Amino acid sequence: MSKVEIFDPAMCCPTGVCGPSVNPELSRVASAIFLLEKKGFDIKRYNLGTEPAVFVSNSEVNRVLHEKGPDSLPVTLVDGIITKIGVYPSNEEFAKWFGIDAEELAVKQKANLKIDLKPMK
Repeated sequence: MSKVEIFDPAMCCPTGVCGPSVNPELSRVASAIFLLEKKGFDIKRYNLGTEPAVFVSNSEVNRVLHEKGPDSLPVTLVDGIITKIGVYPSNEEFAKWFGIDAEELAVKQKANLKIDLKPMK
């Protein structure tokens, strides 16, 4: 089973809903990671703003930051090897790395159904 680590730029929260506008890509990634963690997969996410020591201690990520700067984030490692720089993995990539169907990571829309229980006249 793969180990996936995502090194995020500095941000106030991992979902992207804490700022003035919602970033749907951050919401998608946060949902996918939540579902993968729930299934017991080895996936970690680090925030430069709150966990800078992890960025410094990882030689691959540290090298990318020195060569390309913080605008190169996010950086994704799979089993310690850099696989993506500057963009988040797709649900299909997550699924491939963990050997599952990408549909398992899709956010299911809940039906919003109202039932009127007033007596009919």
